[in-house]
Amino acid sequence: MVKDDKRRRDAAEPAPTESNKVDEIKPRKIMTQPLPQILDEIEDSIRLANEAARNARQAAEEARRAGEKAANEAARVASEAIGKVDQVANRALKLAELLKLAITEAAGTLEKNLSEKPR
Repeated sequence: MVKDDKRRRDAAEPAPTESNKVDEIKPRKIMTQPLPQILDEIEDSIRLANEAARNARQAAEEARRAGEKAANEAARVASEAIGKVDQVANRALKLAELLKLAITEAAGTLEKNLSEKPR
């Protein structure tokens, strides 16, 4: 019998929704505070939001400058490295040309020596 009564009560009452739960938990301050106090709170919130935005802009500007500085430094280091690689490549090319000349000369000398000797 008790279960039937509980079922009837549960069926008669609508299920609580999230908005109903929030209203039950948190009373509305707008109806309990004077308007000047509410306006002061709004003004303080706006001031804090403006200050936070100003700080965010300053941080973004500092980050941009740091990024530019890092990019310039990276470009400088890369340029120096490319210059060193270029120097090494030019020296290697000159050595390869000298080696080619030496091999060509040696091959010519060897061919000349082989053709002069009697068989």
